[in-house]
Amino acid sequence: MRGLDTNVLVRFLTADEPLQSETSRRLIEDAEATGERLHLSTLVLAELVWVLRGGRYSLSRLEVADILDDLLDTAVFEIQDRDLVRRGTAAFRRGPAEFSDYLIGEADRQAGCSVTLTFDRRLASADGFKEPERADPYRDRVSER
Repeated sequence: MRGLDTNVLVRFLTADEPLQSETSRRLIEDAEATGERLHLSTLVLAELVWVLRGGRYSLSRLEVADILDDLLDTAVFEIQDRDLVRRGTAAFRRGPAEFSDYLIGEADRQAGCSVTLTFDRRLASADGFKEPERADPYRDRVSER
């Protein structure tokens, strides 16, 4: 098994750089033909989403979620924490926050956390997230009387 970096995956998916795209395509096709598995880490997938949603590609949330679902269903890819990524993808598809936010929440839940505390207001109503209680600015002050 070999691991793929984000740039190899981007070239495979976008075919926007002829030589690198062809190299990526052949690498993945050869792995499929020989039964080799190619590892995709959760970090690579988070970076992939960031790249595809960014200025150069500007793909929609749904387009990116579809790509993630396709990767999850492709046998050649050994995806780190596949079920966690699947749950994170589903939450990303329907929610307002970024894919990495949902991966963090799912990883916390998998680790036994009851909630993920965040100041990100986009996540305020998302399942498994909560804003920390605001500090009382007067709590630790000594009375001056």
